[in-house]
Amino acid sequence: MPDETTEVPTPPRPDGGEAPKSPVENPTEPTEDWATRYKYLMADFDNFRRRVERDREAISRQARAALVRELLPIIEAFRVAREAFAHLPASDPTRKGLDLLDHEWTKFLKHEGVEPVATPGGPFRAEEAEAVGEVAATEEHPDGSVAEVVQQGYRFYGGLLRPAKVLVARSRSPVPTPSSAAEAKE
Repeated sequence: MPDETTEVPTPPRPDGGEAPKSPVENPTEPTEDWATRYKYLMADFDNFRRRVERDREAISRQARAALVRELLPIIEAFRVAREAFAHLPASDPTRKGLDLLDHEWTKFLKHEGVEPVATPGGPFRAEEAEAVGEVAATEEHPDGSVAEVVQQGYRFYGGLLRPAKVLVARSRSPVPTPSSAAEAKE
């Protein structure tokens, strides 16, 4: 009887090829749990599919953001033209057309997820707006609020598309005179 630890040579096949080894013949090879491997493989594939979908959505959002960023100067120029025609009566066809176009631009921006950042009277947020100047604070515009929007900024799906340029309301602090500075030291 042969020893269990020694290999038994397989007899040659009549056609000259070597006989295939079965897992039962070689007990030293680990048996694999194919069901577990299948579950891991399916989980990896699901993760891959989700990652590809997220990447595709991010690329789509970036392309749309680039398009909207290019359209913003056109929209703003249109709004300046609309303000120039604001003196016309409401029944004038030119004013009606401009109002209709403004409505469509606003609807387009809202549909794309674009939101304005700064509003006059609202708080100044340094992460969304750039202060290009200061004005005196009033009751309508308290200290630290946006007094005037010079150029509107926009948010796009939570990210900043373009920062706003604003004038910030600041209360005037008294300028220290040399005599008051000396008194403060004492």
